[in-house]
Amino acid sequence: MSRAERWGLVAVLVALGAGWGITQPLAKIAVTGGYRHFGMVFWQLALGAAFLGAICLARGRGLPLGARHLRLYAVLALIGSVVPNAASYQAVGHLPAGVMSILVSLVPMFAFPIALALGIDRFSALRLAGLAAGLMGVMLIVAPESGLPDPGMILWVPLALVAPFFYALEGNYVARNGTEGLDAIQTLFGASVIGTLIAAPLAISSGQWIDPRPPWELRDAAVAGIAVVHALVYAGYVWLVGHAGAVFAAQVAYLVTLWGVLWAKLLLGEAYSGWVWAALALMLAGLFLVQPRPKGVLAPVAPLPDTARRS
Repeated sequence: MSRAERWGLVAVLVALGAGWGITQPLAKIAVTGGYRHFGMVFWQLALGAAFLGAICLARGRGLPLGARHLRLYAVLALIGSVVPNAASYQAVGHLPAGVMSILVSLVPMFAFPIALALGIDRFSALRLAGLAAGLMGVMLIVAPESGLPDPGMILWVPLALVAPFFYALEGNYVARNGTEGLDAIQTLFGASVIGTLIAAPLAISSGQWIDPRPPWELRDAAVAGIAVVHALVYAGYVWLVGHAGAVFAAQVAYLVTLWGVLWAKLLLGEAYSGWVWAALALMLAGLFLVQPRPKGVLAPVAPLPDTARRS
């Protein structure tokens, strides 16, 4: 691989981090504009399903609808989209978007003990140290005299932790059970379709339905942006895994957190105390220790994996 190709892959990695990182500030804009979680979950999944369905159609790959496939879609829709996203959209209305981005970086730190409990990973002292660093980062955020603008926000931190915990569950579920022979795009497309069917009655019955008809406002652009960015970035992530390997692509986790904090400052004008910056440093250190160690500058090129979508 040439130097230009390597730098091209690095540029893609940075772009993916920037894309995923902007979703928390966009969610903050939509929620502060009056939209609620189930309505946002529905449109994220519906628009994402349309985009991913177009990709599957262009690739000439259909969506299997056997019982085992439907079970896979339903499980991933619930633990990978409906539950974590609904919790995240509620929490972001009460917490700074930058803090939400920091807390989402806990996914691999939750994933490690879950994998140990399921017997699909082995104990590692370094990864345990990473888990401890992540826990210390959370403590810095929720501790008295912490960097939260309002001490009452502490009550919403457990809700914010629901999303990374469920994303970690999702990754371990796929690692243990596979994706029934489907590639990552097909799997996410099926989960998005089922998730849309689950979220629609929740949005309507709860009075949180978002009317798609004009006139459109900034909050509508934010919801559409979340859906489009998620679909585009995930498709890009799958491409990157296929061209640079899963270990290299997993480094996007660092960039998502850093970009999330940066976007929150640029778009929302958020400011953070030294406690929050210290928590960010601990989270990034924890990510470094918990993630699998690469064997080289780039992992060998590998075929598209049957993996879940969160880094």
